Amino acid sequence: MTRDTLLHIIRFIVLVLIQVLILNHINFLGSLNPYIYIIFILLAPININKGLFLIISFLLGLIIDIFGDSGGIHAAACTIIAFFRPIALRSVFGLSYEFQTVKLSNVRFGERFAYVILMVLTHHLVLFSLEFFNFSHTLLIIKKTLFSSAFTIMITMLVLVLFRKNES
Repeated sequence: MTRDTLLHIIRFIVLVLIQVLILNHINFLGSLNPYIYIIFILLAPININKGLFLIISFLLGLIIDIFGDSGGIHAAACTIIAFFRPIALRSVFGLSYEFQTVKLSNVRFGERFAYVILMVLTHHLVLFSLEFFNFSHTLLIIKKTLFSSAFTIMITMLVLVLFRKNES
């Protein structure tokens, strides 16, 4: 087992523990929670086996669902953003992604910010659409998506800046 593999396993465990033991109980302004466990998906290696990555992402969401009794919505949202990730990487990083030279710790702040926004908004839109699963709640889905995304993006960017050295 390589040092990088061990780092990713530790990151997986720590993010799940922080999410289920602390962040799932925040309920800022009544209903907003940051979902930083998706940092694991954001920071996964570019060259990871795609099938394995989809399975790991599904398991990540499933673990969050089990602890939150949320019926599979996190598993679905994680699987979808894992599937969507190459498209997001290609659209934000272009040729750097094509040549697999992207390392999130080495890119400019604006590119990192755009990538995080794209992934978080996608995750949250899927998550809340599945949670409410009713067109009559479209405004509520949009409101929760935007506000929870803003909260998640702020905390995610803070975490990425604070732990930037460990990532490289």
